[in-house]
Amino acid sequence: MPPRSTRPTDILDDDDYPAYTMGRAAEMLGTTPAFLRALGEHRLITPLRSEGGHRRYSRYQLRIAARARELVDQGTPIEAACRIVILEDQLEEAQRINEQLRAQGGQPQSKPPA
Repeated sequence: MPPRSTRPTDILDDDDYPAYTMGRAAEMLGTTPAFLRALGEHRLITPLRSEGGHRRYSRYQLRIAARARELVDQGTPIEAACRIVILEDQLEEAQRINEQLRAQGGQPQSKPPA
């Protein structure tokens, strides 16, 4: 068996692998390519480019885009939806880091009172 890092199926398990074309990504999300371009303009997601210059999206980016679409569908302006999703993602990452620190026995430092 080849080493794990060289097996072709590894890219299928990689949430960051840019596997989806813009058309396929839009179809999966039930939206338009223009919506995906708008998310890029608002710097929510930055698709990678194929050798031919076409946008390619990862599963992680599609999850982010789906959350933004959910907010927009509820009436949130796209700029605000992008900011909300960015903040939610940052909060989730901070919580994950805190859990790791607690599991290692370390407690995050709290700020001294002002």
